[in-house]
Amino acid sequence: MTAQLPDAPTADDPLTATRRWVERAVIGLNLCPFAKAVYVKDQVRLVLCEATTPEALLERLAEELLHLRDTPAQTTDTTLLVHPHVLQDFLDYNDFLDAADALVESLDLDGVLQVASFHPDYRFADAPDDDIGHCTNRSPYPTLHLLREDSVERAVAIYPDPDAIVERNIATLERLGPDGWAALRRP
Repeated sequence: MTAQLPDAPTADDPLTATRRWVERAVIGLNLCPFAKAVYVKDQVRLVLCEATTPEALLERLAEELLHLRDTPAQTTDTTLLVHPHVLQDFLDYNDFLDAADALVESLDLDGVLQVASFHPDYRFADAPDDDIGHCTNRSPYPTLHLLREDSVERAVAIYPDPDAIVERNIATLERLGPDGWAALRRP
């Protein structure tokens, strides 16, 4: 029997819980070395999506993609679309990502914007269920992260070894352990 990673309680408000996760995990553990710069400049847009169906989420995703396209990066460089009422099952969420990518392409935003994924039950296909590495993509609620391709390219270009980020993140989480991860996520 494999040990399961403990679930951490989240705040009732999805945006508060997501903000806490960004501050404590993404920035605090330096899981994304590019996040702090845009976060402290207030260039991260956090949006609560009340959608209850994948179709409604896709419509809201389209609105947010167009909003990001039409907003200067100095105002909003990236968007976190938090959707607590739809795609709670990770496999359904993972399947939805194909529709999200198709939407980016249909809006002629391929090469301009991309969608990254975070989920409370995120699992990498090639890792055991209890692997702490899953936590690199675990958020309090299902979340679609809208990124500007040019911002990603600039950030990666100035980072000394972007390929080392994944390995460093896993080492950080292994040191932290499941209990440390759970404590980090408590309100």
